[in-house]
Amino acid sequence: MTRYSIDPERHELIATWGTGEGGLATRIGVLPAGTGTSVLLGLARALTQLSEAAWRTYTHPASAASSQDPNSEGWRRSEERKAFDEVPLAITRPNLPQNGMLDVSYSPLVESAHRAGRALHTLDDRELTDAVLAETATELAAVENAELGDLTGRARQAVLLSREGASPVQVAAADRLLEQNPFGPAALLTEIDPTAAAVAAAHWLAAAAEVTAEATGHSPTTLLLEADNSEALPHETPTLVLELLEAGISPYDAVTGLVRHALHIADGLLPDPAGLREQLEDLDDDLAEHTGPDTDPEDTGLRLTPLDPRRPARDLLEDLLTGIHACQLLHEEYDDPDEEDADADEAEDRNDEQAEQHQGHGRERFAHLVRETATRHRDRLT
Repeated sequence: MTRYSIDPERHELIATWGTGEGGLATRIGVLPAGTGTSVLLGLARALTQLSEAAWRTYTHPASAASSQDPNSEGWRRSEERKAFDEVPLAITRPNLPQNGMLDVSYSPLVESAHRAGRALHTLDDRELTDAVLAETATELAAVENAELGDLTGRARQAVLLSREGASPVQVAAADRLLEQNPFGPAALLTEIDPTAAAVAAAHWLAAAAEVTAEATGHSPTTLLLEADNSEALPHETPTLVLELLEAGISPYDAVTGLVRHALHIADGLLPDPAGLREQLEDLDDDLAEHTGPDTDPEDTGLRLTPLDPRRPARDLLEDLLTGIHACQLLHEEYDDPDEEDADADEAEDRNDEQAEQHQGHGRERFAHLVRETATRHRDRLT
């Protein structure tokens, strides 16, 4: 989201937001001279809350809710998204105290706009009000562009957010990047919505696991645990995704389901009480079998979600790309080299440059096989 601040030296209202490559800032307008700090900070706070509420309609879209019935979560999300049109009027004609009473909107977005409007009413500066109106229009347009899969301009901040859904445009863009480089080019982390990138990465991990399973004889769902024996890696989450795909769940549903679960945990909700009961039963067994007076409490902790709830989509994406890398390392161990490479392997005087060339050849061969497999199963992404 965009954060709004007061520059006390220049006496200006400024906006800052993050991108995949760093933070950006812009000047919104000059503040009236001689104004108290409290009302200025109130304006900045209200605009920050407005941005947070607007971007929540992006990260928690109505389409991701289980029901759209009246008064359901999906219905409330839909109503909040429709409230974008009410923002300009709330800023220019805010609810003001009447006889000691104040009407407060149920919509976090609209109420934030009213708070900003009340601060502007106190400041009574037409140029500043016009600047804030233009700024909020820019911010809301950024959310709308992100919904359409256009992460340019102000909408670039979406690459730092975790979303319960994924734009087909962004999934397709991520798929094209992975086709160029199945190991995950830098642009995948800086230009693409992380949930959409993770959907595409799950598809490419499945292709990498299939190629590696053919070379090693291991099943796709045990590969990463095998690779962990050679190089420590976060194998639990990529393995879980592979198990979901093997069970017939699509990459989209597997990824968005995990991200949604983590976001609910972050919101303080318990999305799967039955699953938690099973976890607690397993934890009781582990405690009885493995704990003692010298046991570290952190070693017996219970994770409510396999993802980092502060950044679940990005965490999942990073783990899936690590899974592809692990498949490549395991594939190199088992893959039969061609005659030229075999001779090179057997030569005792092979130098480091030849070793690097051999490793590069194996990496390119693996990437070629993964591309073929991913293309053959492209229907997984539709």
